Amino acid sequence: MFRAALASLTALCALTAAHAHFVFVVPDPKDPAKALVVFSEDLDPDEHVGADKMAALKLTCRDATGKDTAVEHKAGKHELTAALPGSGPRLVFGTLNYGVIQKGDAKPYLLAYHPKAVVGAVPADRLVLGEKTLPAELVPVASGSEVRFKLLAAGKPVAGAEVTVLKPGGGKAKATTDKDGLTDAYPAKGRYGAWARATEAKAGELNGKKYEEARHYATLVTAFPE
Repeated sequence: MFRAALASLTALCALTAAHAHFVFVVPDPKDPAKALVVFSEDLDPDEHVGADKMAALKLTCRDATGKDTAVEHKAGKHELTAALPGSGPRLVFGTLNYGVIQKGDAKPYLLAYHPKAVVGAVPADRLVLGEKTLPAELVPVASGSEVRFKLLAAGKPVAGAEVTVLKPGGGKAKATTDKDGLTDAYPAKGRYGAWARATEAKAGELNGKKYEEARHYATLVTAFPE
């Protein structure tokens, strides 16, 4: 009885941890051919979370010509190390279908993560990957000395969504997207991280488990010269 209760508590704790964490691709600021992939609340590896949680992650690198190349990664203890192919400005992106989740009698849903990172000065017209590539994505929209973050789902702007922004100097900010899917403006200096959720009312099945909707968590890492 005690063991069963302990097992249930452990599973609940693991599920809670998963929901509080997000997959980020973090390019190495000193070597554009390398990146870390973390499952964390911020852009640093979480020493309480194993890299095995990201085992099914598939990553792709898109170069300046629009060519897509699969990204190889190796598992460490708490992170993945990725070798980024090509050179120059690139986008790194991927999808991790984490699993089908159900709490009590609530309807089951697919939990999916869609990390994206900007490496170098990618032209503004190439920052959007599109719904055929990612069902949800965050896009940096720079203007002058400021940047805003745009949430797209199924290729369309999402209004009224909450976006969590990880600031370059540390700390977090919460922003609600406007009718164009844009957040507030922030200084375009330093490295930013961001995440947001988009829910898709679409039923499906994953690994033999059925779900009634999909919850897509889009993340973004991008940097600007200081």
